[in-house]
Amino acid sequence: MITIRDATIRDAPAIRDIFEATYGHDYPYAQFYDLDGIARLIYSDHQVLLVAEDTDMGQVVGTASVVLDIGALSDLVAEFGRLAVLPTARKGGIGRLLMDERIRRVRDRLHVGLLDARLAHPYSLRIAETSGFAAVGLLPLQMQMQQPESFCLLAQHFGDALSLRRNHPHVIPEVCALAQLALAHCGLAPDVIVDDTSSAYPSREGLTVRELTTEGYTSLVRIERGRVRHREIFGPLQLHQGMFKLRTEQSQYLLALDGDRIVGAVGWNRNPVDRMLRIFELIALDDGVAGFLLTGLERAQWEDGQTTLMEVDVSAHAPRMQRTLLELGFLPCAYIPAMVFSDVERLDIVRMVRLFVPADFSATTLSPRAQAVADVVLPLFRTRQVLPQIERAVTALPLFQGLDPEQVRRVASACQIAHVAQGEAIIREGGDDRTLFVLLDGSATVQRSDTQHAVGAVCAGECLGEMSLLTGEPHSATAIAAQPTEAATLTHAEFSALARVRPDIGLQVFRNLAVGLGRKLSRSGTSD
Repeated sequence: MITIRDATIRDAPAIRDIFEATYGHDYPYAQFYDLDGIARLIYSDHQVLLVAEDTDMGQVVGTASVVLDIGALSDLVAEFGRLAVLPTARKGGIGRLLMDERIRRVRDRLHVGLLDARLAHPYSLRIAETSGFAAVGLLPLQMQMQQPESFCLLAQHFGDALSLRRNHPHVIPEVCALAQLALAHCGLAPDVIVDDTSSAYPSREGLTVRELTTEGYTSLVRIERGRVRHREIFGPLQLHQGMFKLRTEQSQYLLALDGDRIVGAVGWNRNPVDRMLRIFELIALDDGVAGFLLTGLERAQWEDGQTTLMEVDVSAHAPRMQRTLLELGFLPCAYIPAMVFSDVERLDIVRMVRLFVPADFSATTLSPRAQAVADVVLPLFRTRQVLPQIERAVTALPLFQGLDPEQVRRVASACQIAHVAQGEAIIREGGDDRTLFVLLDGSATVQRSDTQHAVGAVCAGECLGEMSLLTGEPHSATAIAAQPTEAATLTHAEFSALARVRPDIGLQVFRNLAVGLGRKLSRSGTSD
């Protein structure tokens, strides 16, 4: 018989043995291999630590915990984690019993529960979804095991969380699909409003930086913007919690100074095990200071080379901050409804990640909902890796002539990546996929059904299917990859959606199309 109960100090050796049997020596959090570290977890007021005991054998066979109050302002957010079952006791429903008891113990003490499920082992994902957790994101390279591992992020809401939620968040287009999916998974109407007009914050010139000390604390705490009003970035710490708390949590603030005057700061902490940096607060007198601090912190981590990724939770009601982070290389990987409490209501959060290493999302079979999230998140990271190459190719195409750098980046961001093997068709005559292909690498031969010979060739930097993209007409020829080929793709539906929210881009592209058609008619002698 399996009994779920609170862990006691006598269970510490058994908990350590479970982690050693489950992970070997690869688990990155050393406290679970240390009896004193486990004892501190057992006695902590901010954690519920349970064990599963086989009373017939008198043996502890599983353990799980809930970390309470992980938000900075008692946001009633908890993390469900560290569920482990002895390998010899698996497939007996012990994981589900631990999950059910965790929820029962804490459901009256929180509004939002979060859970990270390893992609490499779908067992925890199945338990979470059958217990009411909903897939809301895909987190890249979050834990260093034998190699970096990625996770599916799941959320569950309790009590008054959703009734306190602020409706109609404003998100940039790159966040929209993920937001709609996460809201639907959480049983909410997809009420996001797409904001494609907000620009990124500028980076103010003439400022200098230094680290926060007790000497600058008083001046910084008097700045309200980003701290007690107009908060756009959220995390587990805040400046008002005091220097002792900040130092205990190994957190730092990078100050922005205008001469000797403190005009803002960005707060962050680093996980040395996973080489992950998390931004938890941004305080700034004006937009330019905010842009300066984020740009400086991102550049410093890039040049340092010791950080695998940067992570930040940004308000889903702050499209300018979302745009600023996107232009710094951050990508949306999760959307968490009603995540934080601010003023009198709960706000949705967009979790954005800046990777400094190639993304690798190797995984076993995902659940349908987790796969749907992956299908939205993964293309963004794959595209980001070749985004500069796409921008260069798009800039050189006559179809996109006249677009400024920001417009080119917006077009490039709407593209996906396709790989075509040698001898395979990129497009087929009569095909109605209505997709533009911009060759980034490789080449193709063009054929028509009314001739047995190739009628042309396309190489890197050139495109196929521009008429199908704009008019929706079937392709007029077949293009076969002459070698392994990589292409950026833009569908008619994606371009139409872009043109609706950015008519300036659509107008220029259609103007270029008209000019191109006019030139073709002139060369054929059919124009007036």
